[in-house]
Amino acid sequence: MKPTTLMTDVSPSSPANVSVAPPPTNHRLVGPMDSRLRGLYGLIGLGILIGLWWMGIHLWGSRLAQQFSPGLALQTTWELLTQEEIWWHISLSLKRVAVGLGLAIILGVPLGLLMGFLPRLNALLTPSFQFLRMISPLSWMPIAVMAFGIGDASIYFLLTFAAVWPVILNTTAGVQAINPQWLELGKSLAATRTETLLHIVLPAILGHVLTGLRLAVGIVWIVLVPSEMLGVDAGLGYFVLDTRDRMAYAELMAAILVIGLLGFLLDSSLRWLFHRWIKRL
Repeated sequence: MKPTTLMTDVSPSSPANVSVAPPPTNHRLVGPMDSRLRGLYGLIGLGILIGLWWMGIHLWGSRLAQQFSPGLALQTTWELLTQEEIWWHISLSLKRVAVGLGLAIILGVPLGLLMGFLPRLNALLTPSFQFLRMISPLSWMPIAVMAFGIGDASIYFLLTFAAVWPVILNTTAGVQAINPQWLELGKSLAATRTETLLHIVLPAILGHVLTGLRLAVGIVWIVLVPSEMLGVDAGLGYFVLDTRDRMAYAELMAAILVIGLLGFLLDSSLRWLFHRWIKRL
């Protein structure tokens, strides 16, 4: 593969015009699938999943398991979504996710930038970060309750702890993947550090940051439900416990479907942002 070449046209009467020659086209073994065909396959896959769900309930399920049947669960989900109570729980859960992700970005992006540009700092912190990220965030639940008490503060800590590692590591990888010629070009044009950061570094690492954010959303959404069982009185995790205690099993299954649907929508939104960014390149 030939390296990317930089072409600069400088004349006394005009500013420097910089263009980047596009890399050679990569030949893919499998061509892209049409979006409508992909959507059709997705619907078929969902139909198969619901069919397996129905078979499992009706062929091997007990009388209690009948309350978890797909027909009853979908009907109860629709009824829940027409009530204000479930939207209150959803709004609180989404707020906690937003706070946790926001704190992870505030902490993770600057630290990832420093680790990417400072090899010694990277070598110093990487073993510790790799060790910490392998610890399940849920194992910190007793310590979080003792340190922050019962309530939102302990949940914010757990969600931030879960989300910060993908953000840090992907930001660091993004900085290390920056073409050094871009940085040299910025120096040759007398760009300040702030201009280099805003116009070269941040656009170059945005794809990596979005990838880290998408990974973080997946982890945070998994950690959210058990975190909301730490004595709070609202949220999707609390709602799951409440339906269990009331033995409202149809609502319990509906709550699980709502959690899965919201997680799917969050992941799809970030995937759409990533593809939109790719198209702008």
